[in-house]
Parts: sequence; structure tokens; C-alpha cells
Amino acid sequence: MFPTSQTDAPQTKPILVDRFGRHVTYLRISVTDRCDLRCVYCMAEKMQFVSHSQLLTLEEMVRIGQAFVDLGVTKIRISGGEPLVRRNILYLFRTLGVTPGLNDFTLTTNATQLPKFANDLKKAGVTRINISLDTLRQDRFRNITRNGDINNTLQGIEAAVATGFERLKINAVILKNHNHDEILDLVEYAVAHQIDISFIEEMPLGAISEHNRAETYFSSDQTFSVIRKHYELLPSMETTGGPSRYFRIPDLKTRIGFISPHSHNFCDSCNRVRLTAEGRLLLCLGQEHSVDLRQVVRSYPDDDEILRQTIIDSMAIKPKGHEFDLSKDPVITRHMNHTGG
Repeated sequence: MFPTSQTDAPQTKPILVDRFGRHVTYLRISVTDRCDLRCVYCMAEKMQFVSHSQLLTLEEMVRIGQAFVDLGVTKIRISGGEPLVRRNILYLFRTLGVTPGLNDFTLTTNATQLPKFANDLKKAGVTRINISLDTLRQDRFRNITRNGDINNTLQGIEAAVATGFERLKINAVILKNHNHDEILDLVEYAVAHQIDISFIEEMPLGAISEHNRAETYFSSDQTFSVIRKHYELLPSMETTGGPSRYFRIPDLKTRIGFISPHSHNFCDSCNRVRLTAEGRLLLCLGQEHSVDLRQVVRSYPDDDEILRQTIIDSMAIKPKGHEFDLSKDPVITRHMNHTGG
């Protein structure tokens, strides 16, 4: 046999590996910090939003997203704020959705805009949608969101179910003495609609005045105990590439997930980074380690190699994990709407 030439050798795709050996395959892109709701755990009542001049353009977001796919990322989630309030947002979905190598293209939304956008999102290649829903009661929904009408979100869920996405999931942040008595109601709603649901421990990002996070903390173990009294929960090895630990209810399509940043820290297996709407690449949700990708794409508009190398180099500053402590004031002053869900 003649020796294989260098040009004939199998070409391996570069990958993103941090200094702890974690392989980054998942990028979350926040397209805006604005939202048509004002959820109390997501933003302050009087928010200072990012000016439009500071935001990445949709074209810049596409360029950065494609660079990550070139580096081995296989999953991209679009988030906000509420991503569907960004003008011309379908351009982003339609352009990124056809990127070779992108296997999982997902969206986090409050569902209010889904009656308008669901069909176009599916055509653009969106595979799964996560929908924020913390209560099924109109009065509580208005209190949690400050200004929302639950009927808009419920109609959005119905539109998404009718459209036939690969998977739909409800994300519910559980707060003690606010909505913890609705855990079973939310499970029953998910079962009735044959969709998944994940219960989330509140993450202490940004200062809020509506409640004391330590006093409203309700652990995943407590939520699990409530559900297990009424449903058999079987551990599942299934994953959607994120931090949810899933359980199956026998003979039902619905999966029950738990996202537990406090009680079951998942940092050791973190495979995620986040791009904020103004172009900061956040290497950890609960730390401030970041790289300014807006500066890179604008300084080198025609050089994707520099962009890719900057992303590779950023892995050196991805921290070991977050340091959430509900007994102290939040270390991270940015709110969740600035970070992306």
C-alpha cells in the first residue's frame, strides 16, 4: 500500500474543549433583552434595556452561530428576553436553520407570539421549543409577569402543539408560597397536552424586590417528592443536551425534568456557553468570565478565522462552575433577561 497523502487523510473538525476537559457543543444566543412580559425572577420592575446601537445585528449573530458550528457545536438555542419580539427575527431562524452540522435548533419563548410564528419557525428548521409557564392561574400569572394575560401564553402553546414540533417542553420556576401548590396541576397540564415539563430552581441573577430568594427557595427534591406521591417516576438516561435530569411516567409521552443549580450542581458536565444580545460570550451563567465577540466581528468583518480562533481561545477562561449562594446578595448583577434563558 502506498502511504496516504496528507490531503487524503481524514479531516477532523476542530472542537471546543475547556481546561477541565469539558466539550462545548451547545450555544445559547440571546437576541434581545426586551420582552412583552416582566417576570419577577427575570428582570427588575424598572429595567435599563440595552440600546439598539449596542445590539449585535442579526447578520452578526448568524456569523457567530455558524462559526460555533464550524467548531463542533451541534445545538443552538435562541432566547431573549422574548426572542420573537425582535424585528425581522425570522431571518435569523431561516439562515441559521440550514447550517450544515446544526442538528438541534431550539427556541425558548413565553409563547405569546407563537400563534403568529409557529408555522414559520417549523419551516425554518426549529426542532424543539421550551415555553416558560409557572402557573395556570390568571391572577398569579399577572403577578409573576407583572403585566401578562395567561390566555395569550396558553393559545401559543396550543398553536405550537398543532404545528407538530419534534418536542415541546414547559419550563416552570417553582417558588415556595407563590406557586409550589401548582406542581401537580402543571404536570397534569403537560400530560394532557403530551408535552414535557422541567421544574427549575430559581437562579439568583440580578437584584429583585418582589421576594426574598432564600425564603422562596423550593428544591428539586421537594418538587420530586410532591410528584412522586401521585405518579411513578422512572429515571431516564434521555437528554436534550442541557442540564435537565429526566424521569419518565410509565405509559405516558410526557417526561418530567429537573434543573437544579443549587441542590444538584451540574457544572461538572457543563457543555454550554452563552452569547448575549450585545455580543458578550459568557462562559458561565453564574460568573462574569466573558469575551467581546462584537468587537471581533466588527473589527474583522471578513475574517472568520480570527473569529473562530477567538472562540477557541475563550475556552481557557471558562470557569469550573457557578457559586450561587441564596444567603447572600447576588454576585451577578445582570438579570436573566440580559443573559438569555
